[in-house]
Amino acid sequence: MDRNEIRRAWDEIAETYATRRNPSGSDAQLIDDLLDGCPDDPLVVDIGCGDGARTLANLPADSVGVDISRVGLALATGTVPDARLVQGVMETLPIANGVADAITAYHAVFHVPRESHPTVYEEFARILRPGGRLLMTLPAGRFETVRRGWMDGTMFFSAPGRTRTLDQLRAAGFENLQTTTADDPLGSSTEFVFAIRV
Repeated sequence: MDRNEIRRAWDEIAETYATRRNPSGSDAQLIDDLLDGCPDDPLVVDIGCGDGARTLANLPADSVGVDISRVGLALATGTVPDARLVQGVMETLPIANGVADAITAYHAVFHVPRESHPTVYEEFARILRPGGRLLMTLPAGRFETVRRGWMDGTMFFSAPGRTRTLDQLRAAGFENLQTTTADDPLGSSTEFVFAIRV
């Protein structure tokens, strides 16, 4: 699937995904650990925010939510009315250099083709200030597939594997990588990684 097909796919399933996923859980609680390492009144960017219930709603009120889906962002306006919402793609984030104190990217990067993941992590590093923090899902396996029937629609998934993802984060300028496991929005166990921009 190309970028436009992925955007249309998210537009089609955004409401179903928002309805079926659990808005709370131990992965949402990881945000407290992320914010503990940030300055007072941090600027946090939530990449792949969707309807905003899972992560953006747990961030400071004026956080920025970025998503490829207009439908997801429309849902987020009701869930997190004080957030600043922007449509964009991870490979070219519409955010200035070095302005963010932290980034969350839950279940997001693996919807981008894996050959573009290094570019995504370079973009994360670009928008973070030095010492800024990242919290993101860490894919366990190596895969590239289109899943039909997922959330009653079709969705693209792609990842280079756990070790390569960690290597790509380091190459993009992240250090102090620490991993932890938590429950994801659909009731499974998922690994996450905390990282600091050099």
